[in-house]
Amino acid sequence: MKTFGQWLASPWRRSAIAALAGALPVFAFPAPSLWWFAYVALVPWIVLVRSAPTGKRAAYDGWCGGFGYMVAVHHWLLPSLNVFIFLIAALLGALWAPWGWLVRRFLGGTRGTGPGLAALLVLPSAWLMVELVRSWQGLGGPWGVLGSSQWQVEPALRLASVGGVWLLSFLVVAVNVAVAGLVWPWVSGMSPATVVWVPAMAGLVATAAATTAAWVWSPRPDVDGRTRIAVVQPGVIDGPDKRFDREEQLTRQLAGQHPNLIVWGESSVGFDLGQRPDLAKRIAALSRETGSDILVNVDARRSDKPGIYKSSVLVGPDGLTGDRYDKMRLVPFGEYIPFRSVLGWATSVGKAAGEDRRRGSEQVLMDVGHGLRIGPMVCFESAFPDMSRHLAQDGAEVLIAQSATSTFQQSWAPEQHASLAALRAAETGRPMVHATLTGVSAVYGASGQRLGSWMGTSSSGAAVYDIPLAHGTTPYVRYGDWPVHGALLILAVWCATEGARAVRLRRPGPQPHVPPARTVRESPVRPGR
Repeated sequence: MKTFGQWLASPWRRSAIAALAGALPVFAFPAPSLWWFAYVALVPWIVLVRSAPTGKRAAYDGWCGGFGYMVAVHHWLLPSLNVFIFLIAALLGALWAPWGWLVRRFLGGTRGTGPGLAALLVLPSAWLMVELVRSWQGLGGPWGVLGSSQWQVEPALRLASVGGVWLLSFLVVAVNVAVAGLVWPWVSGMSPATVVWVPAMAGLVATAAATTAAWVWSPRPDVDGRTRIAVVQPGVIDGPDKRFDREEQLTRQLAGQHPNLIVWGESSVGFDLGQRPDLAKRIAALSRETGSDILVNVDARRSDKPGIYKSSVLVGPDGLTGDRYDKMRLVPFGEYIPFRSVLGWATSVGKAAGEDRRRGSEQVLMDVGHGLRIGPMVCFESAFPDMSRHLAQDGAEVLIAQSATSTFQQSWAPEQHASLAALRAAETGRPMVHATLTGVSAVYGASGQRLGSWMGTSSSGAAVYDIPLAHGTTPYVRYGDWPVHGALLILAVWCATEGARAVRLRRPGPQPHVPPARTVRESPVRPGR
């Protein structure tokens, strides 16, 4: 009978297990009760890579695990992208190949305390570089960042106010590395006495200390005043005319509830309001009837510019206020096709964009009724920490995200998308409203805590949320992505150390000192002696 090690020697079996191990962390995202799983989900992947016979095989295991991670975190796109999702996952999965090599470099064999302690810094830093590169909007953006699995853990939200989602990812990976160090002897058949428990325990203690310090000393948002914001969610309705009628009907139900702002979801208006003044007048009438401004989202070809835009448009009792924000960061393949001249064939195998949407040029703050300043974002943009951070720096009191996940109602995408608003609120110290057409709509306070109940995917209605306003500046807003800069510094120091060591090993040592040879003359032997 083959042992497990012999069975694992097959390259195909090993690659399949690496892909499955890479997909494990994704289970921490959809189920709120499984947030703790993220702290051990990387352990099987790390243990597998650590056992690789060569550095090349470890890099390949990292690639396969990255492929599994990307497929799992984006599996809900399969009906839209079909086979194309596997090509994207294979390309982005290659980002984890260097991380796999580093895992074996630091953890392979019987390492001492020094490499074990260094691994607690270098491996999370390398993971952060992978997340940073794939978070570029041209590569799909920061969807499924490992730290975002901690969106409802109060200590983690406090850490997010200090270092953003990047700090959470760093600490989650560090804990996984420490746990992998503890379980490795039992998995490998080594004696438990050989475990380097010092770095493993140091990682766990350091994480607990960082969380405690953030809990005690990080500044809390100063609550100052309140506002009432209503969310209108029409539900799954085919056709822009029927959707508009339903939104109009639901908005009228808010009369007498005195909201300061009413928010409709993404693509709530399917016509350019400059070309359809009748619709603009109907929205203005709703504004007069409810006594509040209405933030709609227009997904249509512009009358004053060429191309199709997705725009947040503010309408008051007198009509269009002139406040407009055009979406800047578009969804690859969903709203535009990168390198369409080369990849345009994607439209024939999935539901890729037949025509590229146009991009806005800058973020916008809007002054709504009652002196409230809001910072609008559209759909996918709520995944980008820098956008909400810049809006908070510019003076936004409430962050707004208008979204639509109609195509993915039977997947985990609506819930995960809504959860991102909790992290953005905690990072910036500003409440955030996530309003969608078909669910899930949600509202979060300035510390990331949920206000009221979610409006689920099967809900259709309008709800008013009483939202505490907060002021002050969180460390993340003040100092930005310092965990990323710290990770870059750690990797730079390690590379410099390795370079110096390599030069020292290649430099020939001094020649050994050889004393000059001396000739010893023997005394002649005299006769008779």
